[in-house]
Amino acid sequence: MFKKILIALATTTLVASPIVSAQAQAQHYNGQHRQEVTRTVVKEKPNGRTVIKQKTTVRKATPQARRWAKGQRFDRRYATNYRVVNNYRDYRLSAPPRGYQWVRSGNDAVMIAITSGLIGAVVGSAIR
Repeated sequence: MFKKILIALATTTLVASPIVSAQAQAQHYNGQHRQEVTRTVVKEKPNGRTVIKQKTTVRKATPQARRWAKGQRFDRRYATNYRVVNNYRDYRLSAPPRGYQWVRSGNDAVMIAITSGLIGAVVGSAIR
């Protein structure tokens, strides 16, 4: 009887500890966030043996949408769905001044200086 209680307590500890640590485990790797999830499966065989399988899954965290503002430096690495907008009239945007261009970041239209990357204007939800 005591042996069964010890086995049950040990398996509960083995199952619960990776679940608790996996929820809080987020690592910073090469400038990108990633999340590791470890799942433990405990099975009892008919012959009395206990089989423990662990599987670790690594997921990249989804990037957060960046909020652009006038005067910031635009970096296309942080822009979601980055594209240069050549047909700005179709989106009811004004013609960009010389040295500027309209680009897309998510659903926002951002006018940036071509050489310096400074943001001249931001039109939110202009592109759908």
